[in-house]
Amino acid sequence: MGIPGSGLAKGLAVTLRTMTRRAHTAQYPDVQPELPPRTRGVIGLFEENCTVCMLCARECPDWCIYIDSHKETVPPAAPGGRERSRNVLDRFAIDFSLCMYCGICIEVCPFDALFWSPEFEYAETDIQDLVHERDKLREWMWTVPEPPALDPAAEEPKEIAAARKSAEKLKAQQEGEA
Repeated sequence: MGIPGSGLAKGLAVTLRTMTRRAHTAQYPDVQPELPPRTRGVIGLFEENCTVCMLCARECPDWCIYIDSHKETVPPAAPGGRERSRNVLDRFAIDFSLCMYCGICIEVCPFDALFWSPEFEYAETDIQDLVHERDKLREWMWTVPEPPALDPAAEEPKEIAAARKSAEKLKAQQEGEA
């Protein structure tokens, strides 16, 4: 056993010791947190890459992605060719009140139309305002950081190597003609 009241004295000593130190608390709205790179915030849409393949909406476990489109006929690229049809995006919306931020939609997108944005401050007073349409999703695309640089020790992708080789060959032919 100890001396009666020693626990109280130890507690007061801890309290006095911590009262003299600076607090480590960051006052959130006034001080923005330093987020790690590639932080998951909200999902941004790069609309130009979207082909309306609907993979993201089909694979979403929460069914929170809404896509509407229509078909458009494209004239033949060369004379004598045939007309083609392509899907045109009319509506792309994500209901963030249902989304569980799993990222499956981003991973299954074959055309890199969806990205994680580090933006996380998008609170709304009404739950119905958490359905964000493509214009808002496009705005978040501007906050997506650049992808990390390639490892300098990694070998060059074969597509880039082939393009570089053909460009060098073309340049050599042009210099030979001149």
